[in-house]
Amino acid sequence: MDQTKEEDFGYDLFPERRKGKYKKGSIAESLFTFNHKCQVMLQFAMETSPYAKLLLSAMKSSGCKVWKDRHFSCEDCDGTVSGGFDAASSQIVLCQNNIHQQSHMNRVVTHELIHAFDHCRADVDWFNNFRHLACSEIRAANLSGDCSFSNEVSRFNFGLKQHHQECVRSRAIRSILAVRKINREEAEKIVDEVFEPCFNDHTPFGRIPHSKKDAKFAYRDYENRDRYYANL
Repeated sequence: MDQTKEEDFGYDLFPERRKGKYKKGSIAESLFTFNHKCQVMLQFAMETSPYAKLLLSAMKSSGCKVWKDRHFSCEDCDGTVSGGFDAASSQIVLCQNNIHQQSHMNRVVTHELIHAFDHCRADVDWFNNFRHLACSEIRAANLSGDCSFSNEVSRFNFGLKQHHQECVRSRAIRSILAVRKINREEAEKIVDEVFEPCFNDHTPFGRIPHSKKDAKFAYRDYENRDRYYANL
């Protein structure tokens, strides 16, 4: 599907991507309170979140080792977003003005690392193929904990039949609408066309990690995979 000339691919939500408010590593950046807090929470997520640890390990195994200073950037963003994956620079943007709790940081880091993992393992055409984008958004919503029971209860969304699938679908649609200039009907059609195979692609978790406990088991199994195959 062709993009229009006016398409900005969602970069207007991340103003520092264009204006370069801070020079990386500058004194202004290090002293900026939101930025410092963001950096500390990011480090904690990378070291303790089983979701993030599994994805970082999987990316390293796929030849895409992630470096904190190179591949993450804490920036001020539009008030409607918490993070984003910039495929042009292979960099994850964390919205330091919108992420205030560690649990939120863990989810955003996981969500964006799933996009980074897809970018690493597949020939994803982020800018021209809406189906590729939709598939990664479905996977990110499904596997990151975005639609966990506790998060849905906190949003006052309570479980109807197939509630998890509906949450994943709605969040994928919302993410596409935020970064692409298409109408809701088009976004819904694109998501529905790729939903089943992308929802059922649980790589690299091997399951849907509905909770931190599930993610810990998935991380354990992933780390022990070589031992398992060696014994076959």
